[in-house]
Amino acid sequence: MTGSVLPGRPGNLTADQEVKLRELWKATLQVFGVKGLGKPQDLEAEQTGSGTATPDKKAKKKKTGMFRRHKDEDDDGASTDQEDKYGQSKEFQQVLATENPENLRKAFWSMVKHDHPDGLLLRFLRARKWDVHNALVMLIATMNWRMKDMHVDDDIMKHGEGQAVIDSTSTNANVKKEANDFLAQLRLGKSFLHGTDKQGRPMCFVRVRLHKQGEQSEPSLERYTVYTIETARLLLAPPVDTAAIVFDMTGFSMANMDYSPVKFMIKCFEANYPESLGVVLVHKSPWIFQSIWKIIKGWLDPVVASKVHFTQNLAELEQFIEKSHIIKELGGDDPWEYKYIEPSAGENEKMSDENTRQRLLDERASTVKEYESTTQEWIADMENRASLQQKRNELAGRLGSGYWQLDPYLRSRSIYDRSGLIREGGLIQYYGKPETENAPKPLAASTQNGPLPAEHKADDLD
Repeated sequence: MTGSVLPGRPGNLTADQEVKLRELWKATLQVFGVKGLGKPQDLEAEQTGSGTATPDKKAKKKKTGMFRRHKDEDDDGASTDQEDKYGQSKEFQQVLATENPENLRKAFWSMVKHDHPDGLLLRFLRARKWDVHNALVMLIATMNWRMKDMHVDDDIMKHGEGQAVIDSTSTNANVKKEANDFLAQLRLGKSFLHGTDKQGRPMCFVRVRLHKQGEQSEPSLERYTVYTIETARLLLAPPVDTAAIVFDMTGFSMANMDYSPVKFMIKCFEANYPESLGVVLVHKSPWIFQSIWKIIKGWLDPVVASKVHFTQNLAELEQFIEKSHIIKELGGDDPWEYKYIEPSAGENEKMSDENTRQRLLDERASTVKEYESTTQEWIADMENRASLQQKRNELAGRLGSGYWQLDPYLRSRSIYDRSGLIREGGLIQYYGKPETENAPKPLAASTQNGPLPAEHKADDLD
């Protein structure tokens, strides 16, 4: 990896792309109800010479405005645009009509975490080919999905593995099952984060043979998927802003095939985590997977499908990953093995420190307001735009470092914190032995990698 900033990212934008970014910021801040920008329905899209639209289309866009019904929506507000296969245009209109703008604002800044705010918005712009309206629709629909559908930050990441261990002994049968189903996937190592590919991208390995259809509930599968993606986001740092997924198809059979979680994963990456996939490697897929792939490929956006590569042996895998970074399980030289470390007593004690958490939240809120006000100046003041952008970058850096101070007060510790991959202050250490001396006592006794579900054999974990 060269370490250079890729096109379309903060610090490497064309003049036209910078205009699009300013347009999207203006629209986004209006949706969030930030003072000084008017109401969302009052915003008319700025017209530029950028993009691929024809002059006639640009003129029509100027008449319709950013927040009015899109030209590809029918009378019910449903989109007829082929790009909107998840119905986000209709969801966007519903959210604008019913949701408190401040809730959307909070959801956005919660999603930013340690990322550069520009970097997050640019993901949506790139995913929608620099169409500001479509990027805004996708962004707001994603905020709604995080808040209302998945409760990403106020449940999945907040409660995490520690709460699951507690819930696994609940007297409520449904709560107990969901917790045990979630933990079973972690203990098995159905998927795990480890190492980097040749481009420096964090890798997620998925051992497909460990999934058995119907073994875990659909909600627990979705929770586990989002939990893994959100944790992987914490590993990203410029210039690396995408991840690699390796599907290990060793030992695959039709008993492992389950279309529902596959569809959910596709939707996550296409609709809610845009521009997050760098490469997908399908390793050692048997011949029976060929017909399955034809079905799955039909569901994929062509851009996503183009990132999928099939490898059958170590030499082919080495085209994407250094042999020293390929785990021994796949024939490489990296001796690392997945071993689940149970949550320990007291590992989330900082989450009970309400005073410190509130102080850090107040500090972050102050920085966010300063970033928003500086962004408003940056949108309007052409003469001082360069200095204002520098100030925005400094504030983004403050938000990034401030997030890692806040992180242990908001996010339950994970296997990746306990193993030493994610360290204090956001330091990421992919390789090297974690510090295991004086390890805290687990919350619950467990066997190595946890108890196996009935249908699994111990050999599955080899």
